[in-house]
Amino acid sequence: MRQAERADLLAVFHIEQEAFPQPWPFSAFERFLGEPAFLVAQVADADAARSTATVGDDGRVVGYVVADRIPNHGEPIGHVKDIAVADERRGEGVGTKLLQQALTRLAQAGVASVKLEVRETNDGARSLYRRFGFDPQGRVPRYYSNGEDAIVMIREF
Repeated sequence: MRQAERADLLAVFHIEQEAFPQPWPFSAFERFLGEPAFLVAQVADADAARSTATVGDDGRVVGYVVADRIPNHGEPIGHVKDIAVADERRGEGVGTKLLQQALTRLAQAGVASVKLEVRETNDGARSLYRRFGFDPQGRVPRYYSNGEDAIVMIREF
């Protein structure tokens, strides 16, 4: 795990397109460069043969998380905006490690809580978030471009 760099953006974008029916545009990721919780996961070159993700500086990027601090009535909160793992590396704990590191960095940045939105039908992601102490706090109707609702989940530190 390491901080995302400009050279990683193509790989991040590729994983985003593979993972989501309505992917973020490339430019969205550029805005978060420099955020302490925009992280990528890489595998060593020995593992590269089984990965289709784009090559980064010292290995293949196989996952990422985008999280930041947002204002909230004078006390910033963390916001996990996006997380994904390349298809061929799912089920190996990459997403778990990315989320753990992002939460650690957000806590170090002084947030008291972290929120995220997740598709109502994304049972795998909702299960992961519950394991990290996120609780459902509400619903946003038609949050996603296909009309699907989002579940808002929050974790207190």
